[in-house]
Amino acid sequence: MDITLRPARICGTIDIPGSKSHTIRALLIALFANGISTLHNALDSQDTQACIELCRRLGARITFKTDIPVPTLVIDSTAIASEKEEITIDCANSGTTLYLASAMCAAGCTSKSIRFSGDEQLLKRPIEPLLESLRDLGATIEPKDSTTIPFTIHGPLDGGRTSIECRTSQYLSALLLACPMAQSDSTIEVPLLNEKPYVRMTQYWLGKQKMDYSYNDELSLFHIKGNQHYKPFTECIGGDYSSATFFFCAAAMTGGTITVNGLDRSDPQGDKAVLSVLEQMGCTVEWSGSGVTLNGPQRLKAGEFDINDIPDALPALAVASCFADGETKLYNVKQARLKETDRIATMAHCINELGGSAVELDDGLEIHPVEGFTAKEIDGCNDHRIAMSMALASLRSAGSLTIRGAQAAAVTFPTFFELLAKVSVSNEEDPKTSLNSKTSV
Repeated sequence: MDITLRPARICGTIDIPGSKSHTIRALLIALFANGISTLHNALDSQDTQACIELCRRLGARITFKTDIPVPTLVIDSTAIASEKEEITIDCANSGTTLYLASAMCAAGCTSKSIRFSGDEQLLKRPIEPLLESLRDLGATIEPKDSTTIPFTIHGPLDGGRTSIECRTSQYLSALLLACPMAQSDSTIEVPLLNEKPYVRMTQYWLGKQKMDYSYNDELSLFHIKGNQHYKPFTECIGGDYSSATFFFCAAAMTGGTITVNGLDRSDPQGDKAVLSVLEQMGCTVEWSGSGVTLNGPQRLKAGEFDINDIPDALPALAVASCFADGETKLYNVKQARLKETDRIATMAHCINELGGSAVELDDGLEIHPVEGFTAKEIDGCNDHRIAMSMALASLRSAGSLTIRGAQAAAVTFPTFFELLAKVSVSNEEDPKTSLNSKTSV
């Protein structure tokens, strides 16, 4: 699907959908809770649907109610089949589902062999460090030299000791969610950890479940009590800061104003820090309950920003940084090369293709200011965050900009273009002509 967008500024209010990261963690905990759990404000996207289908394949009965005030998932895991069998699970494009579920299934599905697969992009996502740690803890994985999907995993997870370098935090989150179900205690050493806030999010859920474990302040050593059990629960999923980032950056780079409702200020989501980055770039941020309003300045301030904790924000921040008052550096985010695409290389290419000036660094991007982008066609690279960042680029283009493969946004944010249309105001101050789209297959 192609979509063509016109230049605009941002002004308005939106309600942001639920967090993908929270939804998937909650789904997998509910799967192993042996009861009925309810998730209010759950995200309905391609990634979460991949996780829902995984739960169903393992025997859970799931109802997704979308005709009520907030989307609600009801997960009944009381009848998960215990027969010995091999099940093949397609994680589609969802790296979160693959990483977290592979570890949890090793611990919680001890009677089954589970073969994990996914799409072409997921095939390129590295998983070898996680598989090696799962082997250390007693899981059986075939082929023995597996470094990515497809692979087959079989429990039980015995427990024990392992050491793992976590270039993506999802490795550690997977182990932390799985090890409470191991047959004995586990110790995890973590000499390298990127994206610490995502581990804090996992700890949030472990706390909700009152799991018995300990850790040091640096998150480099964990001791997890084994033979624990998840319990059914009812929770409301907070709004997704990763999705809200695109609207915050859109308002920042157009000198506009956006109010985003549905966000929890105390939520452990890492991308909440985007607001701090944008404040340093000259934006003003005001909270009112669960709503936050961001006002963009006439021109953003340049700066150097360590975004190791918020790698998903790289594409949106990179586009916004093109309209700062000098050179901006986004660094210490080398793990962005391990996402759906190599987002460092991809964003450098896209910005330069549109007439901007971005220099690819080993661990980030150096971005030089421009007045506007060239109007043309650009490829979304089948990466949801690249496609949405190119939509931001259209706001400061010289004319209409066409994004090829815009449907990728549905992986995490199916309503993105609808909401963008709602708050886009054309240069002629006519909201009705702010977003002109065409689709083709």
